[in-house]
Amino acid sequence: MARRAPAFTPSPSPLPGDVRLMHVTANALYVLAGLALAALAVNLAMRMPAFSLRAIRIEGDVLRNSVSTIRANAAPKLAGNFFTADLVRGKHAFESVPWVRQAIVKRVWPNRLAVRLEEHRPAAVWGGGDSATDRLVNTYGEVFEANIGDVEDDSLPTLSGPDGSSMHMLSMLNRLKPGFERLDARIDALALSGRGSWRVELDTGAEIELGRGSDDEVLARTDRFIGTLTQVTSRFQRPLEYADLRHHDGYAVRLKGITTVIPSAKERKN
Repeated sequence: MARRAPAFTPSPSPLPGDVRLMHVTANALYVLAGLALAALAVNLAMRMPAFSLRAIRIEGDVLRNSVSTIRANAAPKLAGNFFTADLVRGKHAFESVPWVRQAIVKRVWPNRLAVRLEEHRPAAVWGGGDSATDRLVNTYGEVFEANIGDVEDDSLPTLSGPDGSSMHMLSMLNRLKPGFERLDARIDALALSGRGSWRVELDTGAEIELGRGSDDEVLARTDRFIGTLTQVTSRFQRPLEYADLRHHDGYAVRLKGITTVIPSAKERKN
């Protein structure tokens, strides 16, 4: 039996270039139209009333402000819904509320914001700079604006110095405190001049010029003064009114009704 020759199937002719271009263009248009419809659908969904911000949950420190006061101050500055709300702008809105040091703002599905607040913790009253506004120093050494009347019962010391020196001054205050506590005295005010000279005012009314130098030098000079002052006050039975520690070989003191210069330990030995 004779074998049949295999059938021959001619290959399809390639499409002309302009037809192929039309197909590619049509497919691209279909994809773009689909993406546009999807974007429109997402945009419409994002604007649905269900995603409008309905509540703000406030957590963290709320000792100086009530929750209602914080909301009343910050809420008018918020805009958008769950998807479009600007969290950075919201953070600034809450941090503009008095006493708020830091705010962390997060979205909570589907229509809420959660805000965690950290309040300033006052450490001193700030009397430096040229501003006439009430300002305080927090425990980080940062200056912030607040109503001084809110802390009038806290017996805070006053720091006075050049702008930008608050952190350094708070550190120095904390290092000086223990020494004067040995004299049963509290620092009411600490001042730093533009030339770097320190001055202390105590709750007893006494003023003490600590002078210039590195922090360690000033502290060492102060410690020597504190270590010998009780001998002077005990001898004359008078309270301290003023002391000047800027003398190279000792210090000058003014007790109530008496002025004297106390030589250094080295001078006394000679």
